[in-house]
Amino acid sequence: MNRFFTFIAIALIFCAGNQIKVKAEIMDKETKSVQEWDKTFPKSEKVNHEKVTFKTQYGLTLAADLYIPKNAEGKLPAIAVSGPFGAVKEQCSGLYAQTMAERGFITIAFDPSFTGESSGEPRRTASPDINTEDFLAAVDYLSMRNDVDAGRIAIIGICGWGGIALNAAAQDPRIKATAAITMYDMSRVSGNGYFDADDSEEKRYSARKAWAEARTADLKNRTFTMAGGVVDPLPENAPQFVKDYHAYYKTPRGYHKRSGNSNDG
Repeated sequence: MNRFFTFIAIALIFCAGNQIKVKAEIMDKETKSVQEWDKTFPKSEKVNHEKVTFKTQYGLTLAADLYIPKNAEGKLPAIAVSGPFGAVKEQCSGLYAQTMAERGFITIAFDPSFTGESSGEPRRTASPDINTEDFLAAVDYLSMRNDVDAGRIAIIGICGWGGIALNAAAQDPRIKATAAITMYDMSRVSGNGYFDADDSEEKRYSARKAWAEARTADLKNRTFTMAGGVVDPLPENAPQFVKDYHAYYKTPRGYHKRSGNSNDG
């Protein structure tokens, strides 16, 4: 799972994973893009695929998979897809994008800033403002393509990225349709914890205090502590949604080597 600045409760769920340290380097450190097909889903024969990159207004380079319907003609509607938090475009966002391309859309599934094949340091950082800009930059990219109808651009945000998608749509009238594929209220979970288990002033203060202490420790150590990936091994008494996370990210069905959720955070 990503290192969260504001979504405190999410990180607490996955804290059982081993912690690692990463060195903060140049913010726009480029990453190398893998050209061969390395997705967690089979390649469709109905679409053409290629790797693309584009810049955000923060100066970061985002890596994306572009899917175009075969035998497409004229300008087509387009969709940008990203999420969940801690995942990469080779996982479910890519499957969403490829499937929508099969249905006639030009689509991109992109790695957020600091994630996967996109640039940015420290790695696997999540920031609502930067991630909102990621979606807006994806709309920039699509709107400049000659084969895209710039008046028909939509976005899809999966899981934690559902809220990011809504935030982007609220800012940008170029986005004509938005889908948030989200199983719970992220804002409520951030403040109250899952199932409102942390809905008290004392627990919210304790969480803020823990994160403040972590900031101080990271500054002293010149490192960043990761929150940990999806819990593994899976406890017998784990809630069903944690079992669902594990069944996807930690099994051949959805595991990917660049995914924080599949690995160390």
